[in-house]
Amino acid sequence: MPQEPDEGNSSSLTTISDQLPTRRRARNYFRWLRVTFYAFFLLCGQSVAMLLGRLYYNKGGNSQWIEALVQLAGFPILLPYYCIAGCKNTVTNSFLPGQTSFLALALVCVFLGVVLAADCFLYAIGLKYLPVSTYSLISASQLAFNAFFSFFINSHMFTPYIVNSLVLLTISSVLIVFQASSEDNPNASKGKYAIGFICTIAASAVYGLMLCLTQFAIEKVLKRETFSVIMDITVLESLLATCAVLVGLFASGEWKGLKEEMYAFQLGKAFYVMTLIGTAISWQAFFIGTVGLILEVSSLFSNAISVLGLPVVPVLAVFFFHEKMDGVKVMALLLAIWGFISYVYQNYLDNSNSKTHNSNANGETGASQEERILG
Repeated sequence: MPQEPDEGNSSSLTTISDQLPTRRRARNYFRWLRVTFYAFFLLCGQSVAMLLGRLYYNKGGNSQWIEALVQLAGFPILLPYYCIAGCKNTVTNSFLPGQTSFLALALVCVFLGVVLAADCFLYAIGLKYLPVSTYSLISASQLAFNAFFSFFINSHMFTPYIVNSLVLLTISSVLIVFQASSEDNPNASKGKYAIGFICTIAASAVYGLMLCLTQFAIEKVLKRETFSVIMDITVLESLLATCAVLVGLFASGEWKGLKEEMYAFQLGKAFYVMTLIGTAISWQAFFIGTVGLILEVSSLFSNAISVLGLPVVPVLAVFFFHEKMDGVKVMALLLAIWGFISYVYQNYLDNSNSKTHNSNANGETGASQEERILG
């Protein structure tokens, strides 16, 4: 016959059940505090890096390879974060020992490193020939490309909200084509403006593809999504991409004119160096925020927050570089924000459905455990 629970067991169960909601609320509070911290790093790092990149070109900088290099070369800044956060991480890398796991990681990082180097170079060309406000609005299309490639690579389904986001972000980019003005960047002709537009679109497509390929590699090749794996990929691909850009810098011969460029910089040599160092640090702050949001929430959420920050740049460009925000840019900005909201709302629905499913499963498990304890 089942035994009746004694008073001691009942009081212990009551105490534990009372403590669980408090602990859960505390965990959620600190989790969202971390999410806010990472989002701040991502948004500030991205905005400052773009503005400093535009400043570099406006004041006499001319090297696309240097601009691509500063997006990557600051990766050693991630190493202390790697060590500190890694010590607190309870989930460790559990690859099976042997050459296969290391070889898989090496191949993934080599491939992604080459793709990342090409992506940074394309972005550097786009920023050189486009006003930073136009550049940032076009870059918002990376969210559309990410959703498009996710359908084929990661088996993500198209919903009405995702389709709506794709359409709005596409129209936003098309409006920038019709705007097609280089008045905010007098150093760029219409031909160079067109090159900048094409390179920025291509860079956004490559970035969206790289995110999908990274997720595919983690899930299907490495089969482990932990802090250690994500940081290994981030650091190693940045190292390899930096080496690839350095090869391009020396092969192109641009390194020969860097000393002259530094002396001719309108703000002086010190500001030239500070601009490049500040750009490198800002991009690494962006990467820290990106990795943190991937770990705390998801890669889709991280990319969505990144796109959220892009409309901030045109507003800042009006104040710092006196760029014009005409009707076409404003319309493109509003459509980009609308597309972002549609995309995030779909993610919210997916997360809500996932939490409901998990809660139901946990409820059934909890009920069976209580029956075992009491019965």
